[in-house]
Amino acid sequence: MKEDSEVHLLRQICKSAKTNGKLTGRDLTRLFEVFGERFLRAFEALKENRVKKYVFKPSGRVVWIVVGKERDYMIFPDAGFCSCEDFYFRVLDREIHLCYHLIAREMSEALGWFDCLEERDELYQGLMKEWRKVSV
Repeated sequence: MKEDSEVHLLRQICKSAKTNGKLTGRDLTRLFEVFGERFLRAFEALKENRVKKYVFKPSGRVVWIVVGKERDYMIFPDAGFCSCEDFYFRVLDREIHLCYHLIAREMSEALGWFDCLEERDELYQGLMKEWRKVSV
């Protein structure tokens, strides 16, 4: 199944990158071959430091955010979910298997290329409300 192979490839490359502390030229080429424009956009998000990991204290709740062109997008890695329109219209329709935000989050965690922001639990509801807003 194509979905399994794309997700497997991304995880395999990210595991290797985490171990080696970098992506090789071969890794970058393979990611581009499989994901094309989505990989380029994901890599751009990494280079522009747009992947954020919010850790709420004292609960320890974690919310991943990728700052997009239009708004911030919530990522739930364990569920393979993103709040972007590409996810709703192309991933759920099985046209593609991962949006660029999910690819960026996966690579950012493997490479440690993300901002980790600590916030108080009191701010959780307000931030979630803001992140859930849909652009018009």
